[in-house]
Amino acid sequence: MGEGGEEMVRNKQVVLKKFAVGVPKETDMEIRQGKASLRSPTAVEGAIVVKNLYLSCDPYMRGRMRDYADSYIPPFQPGSVIEGFGVAKVVDSTNPNFCVGDYITGLTGWEEYSTIVRTEQVRKIEVFDVPLSYHVGLLGMTGFTAYVGFYEICAPKKGDYVFVSAASGAVGQLVGQLAKLHGCYVVGSAGSAQKVDLLKNKLGFDEAFNYKEEPDLTEALRSYFPKGIDIYFDNVGGAMLDAALLNMRVRGRVAICGMVSQHTVSDPKGISNLYTLVMKRIRMEGFIQSDYLHLFPKFLSTIIDLYKQGRIVYIEDMNEGLENGPEAFVGLFTGNNVGKQVVCVSRE
Repeated sequence: MGEGGEEMVRNKQVVLKKFAVGVPKETDMEIRQGKASLRSPTAVEGAIVVKNLYLSCDPYMRGRMRDYADSYIPPFQPGSVIEGFGVAKVVDSTNPNFCVGDYITGLTGWEEYSTIVRTEQVRKIEVFDVPLSYHVGLLGMTGFTAYVGFYEICAPKKGDYVFVSAASGAVGQLVGQLAKLHGCYVVGSAGSAQKVDLLKNKLGFDEAFNYKEEPDLTEALRSYFPKGIDIYFDNVGGAMLDAALLNMRVRGRVAICGMVSQHTVSDPKGISNLYTLVMKRIRMEGFIQSDYLHLFPKFLSTIIDLYKQGRIVYIEDMNEGLENGPEAFVGLFTGNNVGKQVVCVSRE
């Protein structure tokens, strides 16, 4: 027991050891054994204490591992627990919106137990006939990113020619399926033969290719899109974005989502082919899903219905144990994951 009779438990945590330089490494983080109170702090109104069950590994977290404050979300600090989206169970609450036993999803710590003080973007889970972990993937931030990016940024039309990079990842796999349901022709790129096979034979893409085996990305895209690309959903940036710009059709749309190729470089490279935006009147736009939260209820209803009808599938890559979280996270940047990368902290 702690002071005032509060119940204390051991609390395994993933802590940022130092700011990352280049590709993130497991040694940038460390496992620490701390303690946690299972009682909500009385000095803070509306807090909840949760037991974390599933944690989401997302490339944007790399941006929080650098000493750079001029971003939409502040950096992690060395010595502090890293955080990300997760699914958790409420073990104590002074918040009238959450009761003990509720399952929630939102930003939480990479640890066994977390106290969440800011609950504005914490959502109570009310759908239980899909896997619980899907609430950090298909039904969470990554699924919503795919939905917003495709429908709001790309403004698709039936018959559009659509290209998706990192297409077997958490966002790309859903973008491609939504595009097919919308009546588009869809090609995806990925980094292995296994992923290409998944795109064509499980996720329903019309075509897919392994970008690592293409000596000339511009020519590769030209072969798959002889009439050009109407929509490019960009998850990688870099050379692939440059090649796609040369293959866009007049009034094409480019959604800038992840740019994962640039997360790991200290000196990001510029894009060479931006002149095509003028020549072909292309609209290229970056976006963040949190700007569109008013659409979340519609997203949730739509995607749940499609999933239950068997019209979309979702691929997860699950790592067991919080201690394996750093390995799972850094694997995002070397293509180790197949599908949405999730860390299981506890099954219950």
